[in-house]
Amino acid sequence: MATPDSLLEEVFRREYGLVLSSLVRTFGDFDLAEDALSDAVETAVANWAEHGVPDNPAAWLLTVARRKGIDRLRRHKALARRLADLESVVTVEDAYDTDAEIPDERLRLLFACCHPALSPEARVALTLRSLGGLTTAEIARAFLTTEATMYQRITRARRKIRVAGIPIQMPSAPDLPERLQSVLAVICLIFNEGYSPMAGEDLVRVDLSDEAIRLSEMLARLMPLEPEVQGLAALCLLTDARRPARLGPAGTPVLLEHQDRTRWDRARIERGLAHLDLAERLGGGGAYVLQAMIAAEHARAASWEETDWDRIVRIYRELLALQDSPVVALNLAAAVAMRDGPEAGLVLMSRLADHLDDYQPFHAARAELLLRAGRSDEAAEGFRRSLDFPLNASDRRHLETRLATALA
Repeated sequence: MATPDSLLEEVFRREYGLVLSSLVRTFGDFDLAEDALSDAVETAVANWAEHGVPDNPAAWLLTVARRKGIDRLRRHKALARRLADLESVVTVEDAYDTDAEIPDERLRLLFACCHPALSPEARVALTLRSLGGLTTAEIARAFLTTEATMYQRITRARRKIRVAGIPIQMPSAPDLPERLQSVLAVICLIFNEGYSPMAGEDLVRVDLSDEAIRLSEMLARLMPLEPEVQGLAALCLLTDARRPARLGPAGTPVLLEHQDRTRWDRARIERGLAHLDLAERLGGGGAYVLQAMIAAEHARAASWEETDWDRIVRIYRELLALQDSPVVALNLAAAVAMRDGPEAGLVLMSRLADHLDDYQPFHAARAELLLRAGRSDEAAEGFRRSLDFPLNASDRRHLETRLATALA
């Protein structure tokens, strides 16, 4: 049976963004909203242990946090002029039973956190703090920086929102596509850092990848008619479904072709395919939908040998036509190699060397194809080059093993 403390932690993770976004809407201040919610959580720890968990714990937290926010304002005379308006709001809202639905303000908060006036790093940090409820220390550990540095990053982002008057609201229709791309990019970056960390000891940061999936599905519920939103949710779920099979007993990554597909998470695959089906029915053909279509081909294939590489190559060509990116071209070359053999892929990769010399996956992928083509000396040189880059411990062990194979 769950304890009050464990239930509080569950509610905190699940409902943090919902409660905080409503508080930000009420108080118009990130710091005050977060402090009030923190006070409410402290009160809940003691209250729930004595009286039990309320039927609607999120609404309970919101009601108490509003009162705590008013109490904080009373202690600051410089903010007294705001009290009359806020007290009337809180009095009216507190008249409702705590079983009442909380107005969902998360979409407005998400767009504010991902405003283009903020740096990409600030958008990620603020999103994780405000929508995910991760502590500053947790975010700092995830991105391998100090808690003090991350605290300053979040503080500066909030200050910029306040000073620049960035509204906590949905963008207007003409601005929506660009702003939505910023939101999607932030969620995708969070997922990628969780699924394949650039450094550290772990092959996967489960907390980050799970948080990105939660955010993507939340956004899909709030914006159900946006195909790229559905596409990103599908991409995250279909990719993450492979997680249970990605790590071998020696702590090294297991390549896709060698993974035990019976260990893939079928529930996540089904959810991902449902999002993708909706995206396609909405006429989606954007970058996230196309990437999800590629992930779906892997998810549907019963084995590596049954993968439809011809279809994957065609989708990558569509993606390259949409995004003329050397990274997409690299992925296309790898798919061509799987379909037509390593030498065919190497021909395409040779055209990318000048563009991707500072991109670690290019050297690792090229070295792997060289090894498969029997060009061991060149492969060893490529693996050495890929090991010059920052890597997480699992990927480093894998590349060292491949280097040893090339030298054998």
